[in-house]
Amino acid sequence: MEKLSHERKANIFVLSSSLYISFQLFANILSTKIALLPYLNLAIDGGTVIYPLTFTLRDFVHKTHGKRDARQVIIIAAVLNAVMFGLFWLVGKMTPDPTWGYQEAYERILLPVGRIVLASIVAQVISELIDTEIFSVVYKKIGDTPAVFASNSISLVIDSFIFCFIAFLGVLPLATVMQIVVSNILVKFVISTLSVPTIKLIPRTAKFEDI
Repeated sequence: MEKLSHERKANIFVLSSSLYISFQLFANILSTKIALLPYLNLAIDGGTVIYPLTFTLRDFVHKTHGKRDARQVIIIAAVLNAVMFGLFWLVGKMTPDPTWGYQEAYERILLPVGRIVLASIVAQVISELIDTEIFSVVYKKIGDTPAVFASNSISLVIDSFIFCFIAFLGVLPLATVMQIVVSNILVKFVISTLSVPTIKLIPRTAKFEDI
């Protein structure tokens, strides 16, 4: 029984942390496209369709392995985001084969990821560390569902403002940037709220004092 519990703990932690980091990377690439939010016609960066799930995934990591490991996963994701852009830049500087006619498209799409990655790293580290502290406090006093809702609701607002202003201010008109902020908050709130009940599916395997 103890071995089974340990395996479940490891599997949930590995899956949650892997998805957290993957969704962070996906979101930064997708954010190079600015789309229109259906029905509301507000500008929104493409990464917002998947990024909100990272808040709850981080809570999964927190509940299974504790605050310290949740912090480590946040930092690992930030480092891998920087490595990703470094590789985009390095490959972009390599001389293209004469038969490959997409160098300009590569540079126009992937090299702007650098500013987005910088914005993401700053926003992610600040908002997710705040999320971690709020989750810890609320979880110990009330429980897991309120902890996820409270931590996500506060951290997604902080993340949206920091990310949008660093990533797009000066590149896009201020009115467009503010639209992206508003649409980010709306979409992140809806998606993260829908994901809140899933915390009940995750058994707490971290020690209570480590949460």
